[in-house]
Amino acid sequence: MISLDNLTVSYGGWTLFDNISFLINPKDRIGLVGKNGAGKTTLLRIITGEQQPTSGAVTINGECTIGYLPQTMRVADTTTLVDETSKAFDEVLRLEAEIADLTREIAERTDYESAAYEQLLHRLNDAQDRYHILGGETRDADIEKTLLGLGFKREDFGRATSEFSGGWRMRIELAKLLLRRPSIFLLDEPTNHLDIESIQWLEEYLKNYNGAVLLISHDRAFLDNVTNRTVELSLGKITDYKVPYSKYVVLRAERRAQQLAAYENQQRMIEKTEEFIEKFRYKPTKSNQVQSRIKQLERLERLEVEEEDLATLNIKFPPAPRSGQIVAEINEAGMSFGSKHVFSGANFVIEKGDRIALVGRNGEGKTTLARMLVGQLTPTEGSIRIGANVNIGYYAQNQDDLMDGEFTVYDTLDRVAVGDIRTRLRDILGAFLFRGEDIDKKVKVLSGGERARLAMARMMLEPRNLLVLDEPTNHMDMRSKDILKNAILKYDGTVVVVSHDREFLDGMVEKVYEFRDGGVKEYLGGIYYFLEKRKLESLQEIERRDAPARAVSKTAPKAGAGAGTKGANNAGGTNAANGANAAEEKPAALSGKASYEQKKEQEKLLRKLRKAVETVEAELGELEKQIAAYDAKFAAATDYNEDDYKAYNDLKARYDHQMHEWEKASYELEITEEEYNG
Repeated sequence: MISLDNLTVSYGGWTLFDNISFLINPKDRIGLVGKNGAGKTTLLRIITGEQQPTSGAVTINGECTIGYLPQTMRVADTTTLVDETSKAFDEVLRLEAEIADLTREIAERTDYESAAYEQLLHRLNDAQDRYHILGGETRDADIEKTLLGLGFKREDFGRATSEFSGGWRMRIELAKLLLRRPSIFLLDEPTNHLDIESIQWLEEYLKNYNGAVLLISHDRAFLDNVTNRTVELSLGKITDYKVPYSKYVVLRAERRAQQLAAYENQQRMIEKTEEFIEKFRYKPTKSNQVQSRIKQLERLERLEVEEEDLATLNIKFPPAPRSGQIVAEINEAGMSFGSKHVFSGANFVIEKGDRIALVGRNGEGKTTLARMLVGQLTPTEGSIRIGANVNIGYYAQNQDDLMDGEFTVYDTLDRVAVGDIRTRLRDILGAFLFRGEDIDKKVKVLSGGERARLAMARMMLEPRNLLVLDEPTNHMDMRSKDILKNAILKYDGTVVVVSHDREFLDGMVEKVYEFRDGGVKEYLGGIYYFLEKRKLESLQEIERRDAPARAVSKTAPKAGAGAGTKGANNAGGTNAANGANAAEEKPAALSGKASYEQKKEQEKLLRKLRKAVETVEAELGELEKQIAAYDAKFAAATDYNEDDYKAYNDLKARYDHQMHEWEKASYELEITEEEYNG
């Protein structure tokens, strides 16, 4: 589909790529990895044609379409969310207009036997086929499903795009890209502006997508869940591993060990051979053996060990000063900005040594609470009290934007450092990979990853006992994230971190606070415990909401009957007590019988619901087999068959309908089982 042949990119005397080649096949799921500055984004730009290589070529199949999501882009501010997203269907809208014009012209003509009339019919048929293939009939449903999946709410659909923040604008562009359904997605850090739920939705979408995916991401879990092939860029070379990221890490270490062992063996053999040659070079009796050894060395194909990129961060947080046991008390805290309510009811205590994650959809209040903790914002409801001797270090999500672009790297630290630490600024910058001439670079020319490292270095200039970190891993490469995670694990203070990176949070936090629907909920466990609980709760959410109403409707008639009976018996004089007892015994007996009958009815309903779920699951399984057969057929096809594509699209429509039926049946079964067991 796309072939990269002997690509070289050089800047002056420095080579970024050195004759790299690889092939992207249909349905490939490729993770492009490498340290910041290895050339990952440059490679995507070369594939799209935005940048030209110094030498080499990119060959793209004529029918291949490319959907490219860069790290940053501008979004138009002239329309609403839905109208902007609808631009993904430009061709569909054009076809709609063409079909309407052709239909009107055909209706007006009477020359049914003419060649012109037949040509019109052919054009209409072709336009309708193309419209059907592009999903014209399901356009509105696809837009809604994609926007909801990426975290937008239905009430957002009519909002102007100018009202959305930069992160949400990136989601708009991602939605348009997904809806265009190109042959291949080129995605540069697509998860940077997504929350955990949206990342999981995107994972499922990409796993089931019928085209190819080439993505850059520093989210290890996302790479593992989406990709099945890893292409590494390192020191100008490319290495292709046919495995997901976690397996690539293992294979890369094994490959490196094998290379070193073979190289060392050969070096020992060369050394011994050269010793033999030197020792017996001038002895006539050994001349034949010496000549043989010399020729052996001349013919030897010398092994080279792949140079390893050993540049890594060297982060170690200063020891935390002593603080009180209570670091912060959040008491029914909430925040509103004018008429916009963000959240309320945050009620928890942060104790010394806690490791806490704040998670939830964007805009639900995670960053707001972080800013309230550090004193940048005052709650509009409740209170937040910081404990004794608490010294807070704050890494803001937009930390890199808060730095003056005209300052140099060194000046950025020098202007905030005080005391003896100023004598160690070069060492600190070196630990964050700013060495030599790097420290004289202006902030405005740094990459996103370099700015993130500089912001982290600035935060660590003095010892802190509470770290509040808002998306600290955005723009960090894998190795840097691992090192930061290990530094936090070894840190002896308290940590509150806002992050959507599951792999980064895994094993680091023991409490999770979720911001959702204007409230805050506590989960006493790690990030994967939260995700598992959240998945279960989302299935039972409606049931929990309806449960109080059902409980009231069941108990109200009994309470009314009891009150009426009691009133009548009190009016009956001396037999009131006996009357009351009799009245109570009879309903109890009836209640037992009714309970037994109700149990039998519930069991009958459960059997019926289980049968319904099993039937739909069987139908879905059969449809999946048929769709997979068509996928295989299309992958190998060399020409277009209209009947096949019509049957294929009909199958997918039936599959979507049956999936909806399965969700309804499964949900009804869950509720009934809960009632039966509870």
